[in-house]
Amino acid sequence: MDKLYFEDLSVGQHFTSATLTVTEEDIKSFAAKFDPQPFHLDDDAAKDTLFGGLAASGWHTAAMTMRMLVDGGAPLAWGIIGGGGEIAWPKPTRPGDVLHVEAEVIEITPSKSKPDRGMVLMRSETKNQNGEAVQVSTMKLLVPRLPVG
Repeated sequence: MDKLYFEDLSVGQHFTSATLTVTEEDIKSFAAKFDPQPFHLDDDAAKDTLFGGLAASGWHTAAMTMRMLVDGGAPLAWGIIGGGGEIAWPKPTRPGDVLHVEAEVIEITPSKSKPDRGMVLMRSETKNQNGEAVQVSTMKLLVPRLPVG
């Protein structure tokens, strides 16, 4: 897939990633390294929490979202380079979920001080196989302009 530059993007433009299947092993492995809380590590302990069962860390969901975007969900020329944003996890990610990302360009702003780039505000929803959003984010992304000459 061709990489996209600032000039290739337009407000309202949509992107959809390929899918990624979440396994129980993935959830527990990520949690053991980065977010060792009972509801991410232990099926039985998770049943007695507000999640009602094993749930992936929100940060694991964010990492999987990044993977799907990098693998072609938003093929930006310099990659997915964040400049800040907001993130929410309206539903937990569960073992067996098949995720994909749907992203939309919300705003495009050329840089006033650096003519080789601009900022793109992109809203993305990471959805499970039922179309339910497990993550919603709005991020400012640094995107290069087309090279001159």
